[in-house]
Amino acid sequence: MRTSSTMRRVGAPLLIALAALLLASVLLTSSGQAKSPPSAVKPTIVLVHGAWADSSSWDGEISRLQADGYPVVAPANPLRSLSGDAAYIASVVKTIKGPIVLVGHSYGGAVITNAATGNPNVKALVYIDAFVPAQGESVLQLAAKNPGSQLPASITEAPYTQGGQSGVDVYITTADFRSAFAGDVSSAKANLMAITQRPVTLAALSEKSGAPAWKSIRSWYLVGRQDEAIPPATQLFMAKRAHSHTVEINASHASLVSHPAAVTKLILAAVHTVAK
Repeated sequence: MRTSSTMRRVGAPLLIALAALLLASVLLTSSGQAKSPPSAVKPTIVLVHGAWADSSSWDGEISRLQADGYPVVAPANPLRSLSGDAAYIASVVKTIKGPIVLVGHSYGGAVITNAATGNPNVKALVYIDAFVPAQGESVLQLAAKNPGSQLPASITEAPYTQGGQSGVDVYITTADFRSAFAGDVSSAKANLMAITQRPVTLAALSEKSGAPAWKSIRSWYLVGRQDEAIPPATQLFMAKRAHSHTVEINASHASLVSHPAAVTKLILAAVHTVAK
């Protein structure tokens, strides 16, 4: 016959097991799947390329951000008109649920400055060697603010006709592409970038910007100290005016290609700040 002490020794593990089973049954959903603890929603990172580039310029950043579990979208910037490009990017952004961090390189900075206006889901703007216009400013105005850019001597214009409309496309000559745009990128890579560059229209560069999103959305800025397209002095001026959190690195205008780790680090700094 079992003693009361023996019963207690046997009963305690049994009670623990029964309690565990009861807890598991509570956690099960109607489909039989256990509920996972809630986790913070990671923002979607939207990467907007600039003139004389395409979405593949962000390859290094995309692989790093995805490895950290962030959803990434890198739409093709039309490069036809500032207002039209901004409207297109805004339409892409509106399809994304949850928080968004918008990142723009070069002319893409002007695009996100306009595209983010009025969208409460955009929590941060990140500018990479980018134009950050105020209302009424054009990219060409900002490009001429300080000396030091190689672009005026490196670009070529080509007329085009599309959909019954005519305009002027602006390219960087292949011979000058590396020195003006991608000085710290290998010669082979810079040559591929030059051949596959997408032109921007002269109209887009001349068009005046609208109300800037950076007046109401926090921003970050990466300055390339060896930028031969947008002089660093101009970049620092724009970053200071927008009250951007600013970092400087030794990089050309194509820092997103030559220094993807540094660019990703700044993007994540913005993400972590707005997530607090």
